[in-house]
This record gives sequence, structure tokens and C-alpha cells, in this order.
Amino acid sequence: MEWITQLPTHNVWVTTSGLLLGLIIGSFLNVVIGRFPVMLQRQWQQECANLTGTELTAQEPYNLAVPRSQCPQCQQPIAWYDNIPVISWLSLKARCRHCHMPITIRYPFIELATGIIFALIAWYCGGTVTALAYGWLASLLIVLFFIDLDHMLLPDQLNYLVLWSGLALAWAGYSVPLADAVLGAMLGYGSLWIVFWAYKLLTGKDGMGYGDFKLLAAFGAWHGAQLLPVTVVVAAVCGAVIGVIWQRAKQSHGQPIPFGPFLIIGGTISLLWGNQLLGMYINWVLR
Repeated sequence: MEWITQLPTHNVWVTTSGLLLGLIIGSFLNVVIGRFPVMLQRQWQQECANLTGTELTAQEPYNLAVPRSQCPQCQQPIAWYDNIPVISWLSLKARCRHCHMPITIRYPFIELATGIIFALIAWYCGGTVTALAYGWLASLLIVLFFIDLDHMLLPDQLNYLVLWSGLALAWAGYSVPLADAVLGAMLGYGSLWIVFWAYKLLTGKDGMGYGDFKLLAAFGAWHGAQLLPVTVVVAAVCGAVIGVIWQRAKQSHGQPIPFGPFLIIGGTISLLWGNQLLGMYINWVLR
């Protein structure tokens, strides 16, 4: 595998390979986004049944591999040639081959977005450990983004993968110093924990979920403690702007909006341009 981590940066062939790999992975991410919450629900039902001593009705196996992908409307299995990233959606004109029901644009969007992200990583990082790490992080964040958008849920299993990956990368010397990564994780969790309880004591309501604490802790492990303010400020601004637009568009005030997607936007911006933004702010303050 050593040759894989020696591929050059700013290379058309490496970038194209990243694009193709991202399209394939994006197709798999669609499966994870759709099935993982159902898998969690079944797990919770089984745990509740075990605690109460009740017996659940036998269910067919359900995981990331079983059953085969099928149309949610007509239940017909999807053939491999109808499951080619982006191309199949275009060739089928966004409709099921069997029942002709519309296929949501989100599937090709996630595939294409993942492909573009992987291509950019390959272009700027080449075939390096850093590229592999950022590809892994991007995949996890895409899944977290859409699961939280759909279910207002940031699964611990995925949050912990982001957290421990960041700490492992720091321990191996590929990102921030390990001490900074650990401090970033601690402060990331603790800061939102304090905000959560302050808001709850003042209003009697929950302002966010514990998954948000863990996600910010995970970003702290990746970019260190010094960029946490950038992540939180960007997330808060995005949340405020999009939240106002959403409430007005839906004509529904007080409806909860997931904060995870905004944290992901803030954390991603911090990873890419956090130091520059922080430097610009410090220069502006000291002027």
C-alpha cells in the first residue's frame, strides 16, 4: 500500500480516481443514511424487550447488506445496472424502471457531492495518509449531516468514530499535537454542555441534544481547541440565518431544527480556513 500514499498532488489522473472513488462511496453512503437509523431502532427495541422480559416478533435480517436495495414504492429489487452512481438516475429519467415512481434527487446529489469532495481531497493532498483521513472524515460527516437532517439524531457510533479518528490522527503526528486534540475534545464537549444546562435552567427546555456535544468534541479532536470558537460562531450564524428562513418558509414558529448540520458546516470551514479566519479577526481587533 505504500505506493498509494505516494501519488502526486495536482494530478489529473489522481483527481479523476478520487472522483470515481467518491461516486462509489457516495452510493454506499446513501445506503448507510437510509438504513442505519432503522438498524438503531431495531437495536433499541431489542434492548427494551430484553429489559422488560418481553419477546419481539421475529423480523427478517436487516443491515447494510441485507436485504438488497429495492424501490420503496413497488418493492422490486434494484438491478446493478440501475444502481450506477448518477448515471442510472439520469438514464432512468429519475423514475423507477418498474413502477415509474419518481426517484428523489438526493441520491445522485449525495453521490456527486461525495465524488467532488474526494476529487478535491485528491487534488490538494494526493495519495497521502492525510487524504485518506480526510476522505474518511468526509464520509462520516455526510452520513451524520443527512441522518440528523432526517431524524434529528447524531448516532453515538458515528460521533465516536469521528472523535477517535481525530485523536488517532493526532497521536500519529498527522494533525494537531495530541495534547491540543485532547484539550479540543474536552472543551468542545464541555462548552456545549454548559450552554445546554444554562438554557435549560433559564427556559425549562432542551436547546440541543447530547449528540451535538459529542460532535463538537470530535471536531475539537481534529482541529484543536484554538479553532473551536470559529466552529461554534460559524455554526451559530448559519443556524440563525437558515433557521429564520426555514421558519418563514414553513410558517411554523417554534419547530425544532437540527443543529448538527450547522456544526458540520462550521467544523468543515474551521478545518479548511479556520486559522485564516481567526487571524483576520485578531488583526481586526488589534487594529
